[in-house]
Amino acid sequence: MATSPTHKRLSLFLSLPPSLPLYNLCRSLSISEDLRAQKTMEESQELALTQLRTSVEKLSSSTEGYEKPTLMRFLVARSMNPDKAAKMFVDCQKWRASMVPPNGIPDSEVRDELEFGKICLHGPTKSGHPLVLVLCSKHFPAKNAVNFKKFVVYVLDKTIASGIKEKEVGDEKLVAVFDLANITYKNLDARGLITSFQFLQSYYPERLAKCYMLHMPGFFVSVWRFVCRFLEKSTQEKIVIVTDGEEEIKFKEEIGVDALPEEYRGRAKLTLIQDVLLPKTAPEM
Repeated sequence: MATSPTHKRLSLFLSLPPSLPLYNLCRSLSISEDLRAQKTMEESQELALTQLRTSVEKLSSSTEGYEKPTLMRFLVARSMNPDKAAKMFVDCQKWRASMVPPNGIPDSEVRDELEFGKICLHGPTKSGHPLVLVLCSKHFPAKNAVNFKKFVVYVLDKTIASGIKEKEVGDEKLVAVFDLANITYKNLDARGLITSFQFLQSYYPERLAKCYMLHMPGFFVSVWRFVCRFLEKSTQEKIVIVTDGEEEIKFKEEIGVDALPEEYRGRAKLTLIQDVLLPKTAPEM
């Protein structure tokens, strides 16, 4: 069958090498559109940041000393609403001032919880984040709620601080792994889980990169469903319940063998959080 002139021209156009002017023109237009969109987004962010700073001042506080990455965490957590982000920021300032010493909570104040040997600190993961591993079979509901809250802060602060390179940026994140292997009814602590996640949501906005739940037994499912009632949608979207071999392979690939302890077929030695020495054990906010 003979090829029509139109088809010949179309075939010729489709086979044009990418170095020809028309291709370059289309590519330039695409890049220009991307740059304009990026500029618009940056301008929108700067406006929101300015409004956030103003709103914080109206609440008799200040953002002095806090860089853009820190402030952006609060804006993102509150859907870029400057007033809501400002309230969250000020609430967090007041909370840290009343709850956390300037240099972080020392080991001596949470020794009772540390002695169980249930928290390990590793990393960085493939994505560059510190990894906190919770061995749930070694956890038991705390008798003192205040001390447990201090322990949660200690763990979160030290984990985030371990991800600080030379200078704190303000948007460092963490990856959490809850290993539920071998847990019994004595280890169940819905209140403790809710407290931990609520602290993350209220006082550590956008600090959680991802959370993995390993080896979840059937009797824990109802407990987890109850806990999920207290979790924001954005938090739930970051949680992965590893239930089969394929998900386990993906989990290991995402974490990386260098960050995973040998017990999880990685290369790292299992290290308790209290055995990790850091120059700084708490972030600024």
